[in-house]
Amino acid sequence: MHKNIPAAELYIAETVGSILKCAAVSEEHLPLGVHFRNGVIDRREFNGWRIDRLIPLFRPKLNSALFSLGVNRREILPLHSYWLSLSDHYWIKPMDSDLKWEDVNFFDNAFTGDVGDALFGKFNGNSPDLCSPDNTTDGCLQKRWIISDGKRFLMKGGEPPYYQQPFNEVTASRIMDIMDIPHIRYSLVWEDGLPYSLCETFTDSENEYVPAWRIINYRKKPNHKSFYRHYADICKEYGIDDIEHYLDMLIVLDYVIANEDRHFNNFGLLRNSETMGSFSPAPIFDSGTSLAFSKSLEYLYAPFMTKPFKTDPNEQLKLVTSFDWINFSALESAGDAVREVMSGENAEKLLGKTRSKDISSFVMRRIDRLRQAAEKH
Repeated sequence: MHKNIPAAELYIAETVGSILKCAAVSEEHLPLGVHFRNGVIDRREFNGWRIDRLIPLFRPKLNSALFSLGVNRREILPLHSYWLSLSDHYWIKPMDSDLKWEDVNFFDNAFTGDVGDALFGKFNGNSPDLCSPDNTTDGCLQKRWIISDGKRFLMKGGEPPYYQQPFNEVTASRIMDIMDIPHIRYSLVWEDGLPYSLCETFTDSENEYVPAWRIINYRKKPNHKSFYRHYADICKEYGIDDIEHYLDMLIVLDYVIANEDRHFNNFGLLRNSETMGSFSPAPIFDSGTSLAFSKSLEYLYAPFMTKPFKTDPNEQLKLVTSFDWINFSALESAGDAVREVMSGENAEKLLGKTRSKDISSFVMRRIDRLRQAAEKH
């Protein structure tokens, strides 16, 4: 289902969660990147889309969480929540069911924290409620959805040795405030002595997220065309004429914070699922894998690889069409923002006493290099 519109008829193997057979009902409402050719849905693509909704095998505490929830495979969890997500408006409805989107979606209906508790190693009860958006939330870091004051927030942790990713999310958010880049605002929370980033969902019951990878796979990329150009051209077909400026902001931010993991699933577009024709760039989010997040200080200035368009950060920066929008005077305060986020007694226990200062200097050096590139451009 796409909200209340049947998109496809599926036959699912309930023991393993995979799609055995599928038939299109509404080609227009199929997930982007799942193709309908010669009257037949590409089942491999549909299963690929389904797998992208699973909790990754490398998620910390996944096996113990499944055990405590009484589930033997991660693929089974989404079946207990109708494949519902807080990213898009797709779900599965049993053939003999009278359920409607309004009855089940997580934007308007509450959910328990049982699955989230299990993923955080905290569920010890019986008869868990498995209907949760955590079942379809990807990413390898520890994370869960919570409801606070009626709003949906994603709580996401870090990884040893520094647990720095949550600090980076907040730092990137502060830098984007300075640069006037549309983004998701992150805050820092502490639980059991560890930091977590907290951000409100940027989707709702009318607007859903479509990752760049879905856009790219909407049509086969010609061999002569780069992924950058292929993505930009399709976005223009969707009416986003200023997509290059959005990509400029994304590339510049990732250059400043030395982001190593801006892949095609953590940026993309928002689509109005009612009109199916109103697209806009999604605000920037998920910038934690940056600022030498797992490296000791002696490797802070070591070469790093970027994504998604070029592996060399300097080569990727050459894709920027204009630097005129950057207020370099305002960026002089970026170093102070880094130190503010990464300082304090709790932070220093994990990061060390000098790390915030060193990362602040690193960011300012990146900004100096950015200024030089802008002047040459």
